[in-house]
Amino acid sequence: MQYLLLIYAAESQWSTMTEEQGAKMMAEYGAFTQGIIASENYKGGNRLHPVAKATTVRVRDGKTVMTDGPFAETKEQLGGYYLIEAADLDEATAIAARIPGARLGSIEVRPIIGM
Repeated sequence: MQYLLLIYAAESQWSTMTEEQGAKMMAEYGAFTQGIIASENYKGGNRLHPVAKATTVRVRDGKTVMTDGPFAETKEQLGGYYLIEAADLDEATAIAARIPGARLGSIEVRPIIGM
């Protein structure tokens, strides 16, 4: 079964990191990604731009309304995701727990409904 691992953290944490701390975190992400590629769990994933570059689209009464920023004000923002293949929820959550960002924020694990 496929699962989407959504990585949430406060974007402000990245701006308070030193260059060395940021480089270390990115190296950890690289190692994690290579590990799940090697184990054949990896199906895809990307890092996202900050929420300042987001646009939210809503349609109300037939009219499209666009606003800058995320859907709602939150303490943590969606920063990226991995799409993985796992045997079950236990394996998916074990993989999610290894994502470096889990130490700073949270990882939402969602099963994918096939189309």
